[in-house]
Amino acid sequence: MIKTFLITLSLYFMLLMAGAQSRSPEFPFDLRLDVMEIKALPALQSYAYATGQGKWLLVGGRKDGLHRRQPWATFDEDGQNKFIYVVDPVKKQVWKSSLEKLPVAIKEQLQSTNMEFIQSGNRLILAGGYGYSNTADDHITYPYLAVLEVEEMILSVINGKPLGKYIVQSRDERMAVTGGRLAKIADTFLLAGGQRFDGRYNPHGPDHGPGFSQQYTNEIRKFNIEYGQGVPLVKNYSAIKDTVNLHRRDYNLVPQVFKNDELGFTMFSGVFQYKEDIPFTNFVDIKGGSYTVNNSFDQRYSHYHNAVLPLYDRVTGTMYSIFFGGIARYFTDSTGKIFENKDVPFTKTISVIIRKDEQVQEIYLPIQMPGYLGAAAEFIFMPDVKLYSEGIIDAGLPENEDILIGYIVGGINSSAENIFFENTGEQSSANGSIIRVYLKRKKQG
Repeated sequence: MIKTFLITLSLYFMLLMAGAQSRSPEFPFDLRLDVMEIKALPALQSYAYATGQGKWLLVGGRKDGLHRRQPWATFDEDGQNKFIYVVDPVKKQVWKSSLEKLPVAIKEQLQSTNMEFIQSGNRLILAGGYGYSNTADDHITYPYLAVLEVEEMILSVINGKPLGKYIVQSRDERMAVTGGRLAKIADTFLLAGGQRFDGRYNPHGPDHGPGFSQQYTNEIRKFNIEYGQGVPLVKNYSAIKDTVNLHRRDYNLVPQVFKNDELGFTMFSGVFQYKEDIPFTNFVDIKGGSYTVNNSFDQRYSHYHNAVLPLYDRVTGTMYSIFFGGIARYFTDSTGKIFENKDVPFTKTISVIIRKDEQVQEIYLPIQMPGYLGAAAEFIFMPDVKLYSEGIIDAGLPENEDILIGYIVGGINSSAENIFFENTGEQSSANGSIIRVYLKRKKQG
């Protein structure tokens, strides 16, 4: 059964940034969302994915919703995803294969949550991840780098064949990161932000209950990957350290087009600041082998990782990053009224960060997500969508024609804004629906 939400965006929206121009920037698109169901689709959040043959390869993540506060209940083994899934969103078919017969180290990493991942050609690169390890008899951040052959894995899952020969893994303590993001510029991989967390989560701190160890990387780690003796090896490793501005995790790392068509990435928001448990509102640009911090921008929405759609208009030189729902300190209601909540609740707000001529502005759209959705979800492109560059849609769409751009897949489905302090595991779940996202360029003149 398909529930259709027709959402049309007006050409101009209220500008939220203090100190910006009085006139709102132009967002020359209509947006339409379809919420569709696939009967056998796994409900997953904080997973990794790759695409091939028009299908999705889904790895890791959790089957439950927002983590609970009680150390004995949070990130439990029952909530781990112990299968690899293949999904055909067009034919609405799903296949799965158990991880059980894989080598123990590979199996445990691939059923973890919040792995850093990136697809590079036919390879899905996986670093770290957090979860319960039977081997360690504790919760750990996995010190491994794993590489999956995507096309071969998809065929093996569909045909019920063994998976092991298409997965290689190496142990490397520098890859023991969770909640960061993995990217690639030319031949260099970037492992940006995140933390190493070992032990059971406890909101009262590391010295309460069973205790835990938490170390933010505070780094952008740069390296190449070589394949020696059949395993992936980290080579040419270096790290940029900034204990203030890179002290962030669970954020959005979004590909960007900068001035003079330079490609790079931006670390938007993330948590937590040192002085108070609130998100960062500045951002960090990564380009040219280094990074710069923008402290003049105050991001109000999408402070944790959520589904993001980047698109670039080469004619006007404008970069749009559309953030769908998620978790944020600020949010809007259906009337457009703005609220602040330092508890950082789930929101339905859809926002856009617009960059042009080195100016950055944030707008919210006068429509909302069809629920408290988007957090810990991924935006998966259509295989035939026109790209400006890797990970960025070409905004030169035909006028007045609906184009299926991609899908918002998985994530957390919360029943209310603030559930953390009363969370018994019933107030949220992993989202088993798919949201199809259409864009239409409005006719000019």
